This record gives sequence, C-alpha cells and structure tokens, in this order.
Amino acid sequence: MNERDSFGSKFGILVALAGSAVGLGNLWRFPYLVGNNGGAVFIILYLLFLTIICLPLMITEFVVGRRSQSNVFGAFKVLSQGKSGKAWGKIGFISVISALVILSFYSVVGGWTVDYITQAVCFNFKEGLDYEQTFRYSSENAFRPLIFTLIFLLFTAVVVIMGVNKGIEKYTKVMMPLLFVMVIMLAIRSLTLKGAGEGVKFLFRPDWSKFTIDTVLSALGQSFFSLSIGCGTIITYASYVKRNENIVRLSTETALMDTLFALLAGTAIMPAVFAFGLTPAEGPGLVFVIIPQIFSQLPMGGIFAILFFVVLFFAALSSSISLLEVMVAYLIEEIHWSRKAAVAISSLSVTVLAVLCSLSLGMLKHVTLLGNNIFDFMDKLSANILLPVGGLLFVLFAGWKMTDKEYFDEITNEGSLHFSPVFLKILRFIVRFVAPLVIVLIMLVSFLK
Repeated sequence: MNERDSFGSKFGILVALAGSAVGLGNLWRFPYLVGNNGGAVFIILYLLFLTIICLPLMITEFVVGRRSQSNVFGAFKVLSQGKSGKAWGKIGFISVISALVILSFYSVVGGWTVDYITQAVCFNFKEGLDYEQTFRYSSENAFRPLIFTLIFLLFTAVVVIMGVNKGIEKYTKVMMPLLFVMVIMLAIRSLTLKGAGEGVKFLFRPDWSKFTIDTVLSALGQSFFSLSIGCGTIITYASYVKRNENIVRLSTETALMDTLFALLAGTAIMPAVFAFGLTPAEGPGLVFVIIPQIFSQLPMGGIFAILFFVVLFFAALSSSISLLEVMVAYLIEEIHWSRKAAVAISSLSVTVLAVLCSLSLGMLKHVTLLGNNIFDFMDKLSANILLPVGGLLFVLFAGWKMTDKEYFDEITNEGSLHFSPVFLKILRFIVRFVAPLVIVLIMLVSFLK
C-alpha cells in the first residue's frame, strides 16, 4: 500500500485549493457570462449564491474529504461503513468519471491557451487581422490544436506525477501569487484606457432591468462551476489536509481568493471591451477573438498579450492538475497502482477523449451525439448530468447519512474549535434542505431547455 501524501503547510493547502477553484471558469467563462447577463446584476447574484449555498457545500466537501482521509471513491465507503459502503462509493465513482469527462474538453481549451501564447510571443496579433478566422484555424485545424492539447496535458501530468507535496503544492506556491500579480497588472492597464469607466459601471453599477430568470440560473450555475463544487477536487485535496487545520477558515479563504480573482478578471477585460467600443455580450469567443483585437490596438499591446495568455494558461493548468489528481488518487488507493502508473493511464484516457473532442470541432464535425458534436456533448454531459447527479447524491449523503456528531466533530476538530451554534445549525439546514432543492432546480431547468 502506498504511503499517503499530504500538504506540507497551510499556505500550500490554500494556494492549491485556490488553484483548483481559480481556472478558466474565472478568466474565460466569468467575463463572458457577466457580459451576457447584464453586468453588475449577475455579479451580485453570483456573490449571493456563492455565499449562502456554495460555501456551505465547500465546507461539507472538506468534512467528507478530511474525515475519510481517502480518495473521492473511498471517502464514501469509509464514512458509510457496513453493507451500504459499496453502494455509496458509487457517488465517488461518478466524480471520477466527471473529472475524466471535464478534463477531456477542458484540456482542448487549455491547448488553445498554449497556441495563443506562441502566437503572442511571435507578435502575430496585429491591427486589421481577422481574429475570428485566426480562432477557427486554432480550433478547427486537423493537427495544430491536437499538438497544443498534448503539450497542455504533458504539463499537467508532469506536475501531478511529482506528488501532492513536491508537485502540486510546490507548483501552486509559485504559480498562484504570480497569477494574481499578473492579473492585477492587466486590470490596472485596462482601467487606464480612455473610456474604461463605462466598463467599470457595467461591472459594478446594477441595472435591475437586466434581472431575468436566466440571469439567476446563470449566476447559480457559475457559482457552482467556479468553486469546483461536485467534481471531486475539493474532497480529494481535503483528504490531504492535516487534522489540526480549521476547515471553515480554509474554505472561506479559498472562496474569497476565487471571488477576488473572478472580479479582477472581469476588471482586466470588461473596461477594455468598452474602451474600444466592442460588445460585452460576445460569448465564449470573448477571450480568443476580442481580447487579441484589443491588444493589437494598444501601445505595448504585444507584451500585454503575452502576459494575458500566460495568465490564462496558468489558470487552466491549476484546474487541470486538480482534475487529474482526482483520477490518480482513485487509481492509487483503490486499484493500488503506483503514482507513475496512475498518472500514465489517467493521462492516456484523457488524451483519447481530448483528441476526439478536438477533432469534433474540425474534421469530425459531422459526428454528433444527441445533436451535439463530441466537444459540446462532453461539456453538457458533465454540466447537465454528471455534476448535478453526483452533487445531489453527495448532499444527500452528507446531510442524511452522516450524523450530526460526525459532521460537527470534523468542523470543530473534535471540539477544539468553537463556532456559534446558530452558524452550525444554518450550515446543516442548507446542506440538508436548501442545497438538494437548488441542485434539482438546476437539473430541471437544464433538461427543459
């Protein structure tokens, strides 16, 4: 049996968790959702849902992960005990499959960031260039995106194969502070552009006429996506956390870092969009089509383009590492493979699916699953089925299978930490009643659309 790895310091835990949460969801997905959903109204709703629903769920994933000291599959077996252990263990297996599916298309987008770094370094982003055509070439070409996807996956595997302490923790200790510094630099540059004030108003002055049910659901979905709720990464990382750490504080600090990064990302992008008279509701192409166009018109824009896409790459890599670790931890602890073998097989599995996802945007565009190309199918399979179903089963387990004593003992470190009884009761109520209803609502809306 392999000896279990663990994080070596509180700072290492915090930056690794922040790295898991801070990813393309913040720098790529958050700004275009803000643009599509009315700006400040979306942000207010997002912060509300993140505070009252997602933070309690994050704390609860910490409870399950650290108490079990096991991978996401083994965690439910350990905590359920008895004959029902194998049945509950299937919840964790859903998370393992979710990580595989998400990483299969996520790594393709990660590959685009590597591609755009090479283009930025070559100063290819020039005024008058057809950026939509450039993005199509980068995403639909038969071989170019495959090469960069494989490079991205190689970076991911190299970090994970080194282990939790010497790989994930060591990498994120350097990468996360650097990431925040670079985003702050981009935000400052964006705010100094003429006309940037309109972008700031869009982000922080709410226009309640933009309030719609779609805005509510988009904000709710993004709050889950942003904190990586339900995909097993928090449970896996929490299992490497030492028993004396305050998991409520760690969860809160991670959520605050994730939120700060999302707001900085919006501040780095949206004022520039308005300064150049472009539309904020560009959608997923905002980062790869609009942003290079902006940089091409800025003094020293080539340098800032390099900086931006390096930031985007680091953000993508931080999340891909946590997703791969979910699969690797399962193979090490349940199948009893070495870390090297687990990383190799997990990476190979992801690569096969990632190749199909990449080709489905080009030469395999005609191949569809339930009316979607393979890339979109994987996206919808994870977002609409695997994550909600796994998340629902998780909150039912944590809310009803775990006893109050087990739950509160883990939060209070067996009574050594003291929290308000009202806080603990509200936390338990949200996990037992509010969260299941919210997840069911998300699932119903997804199926009705």
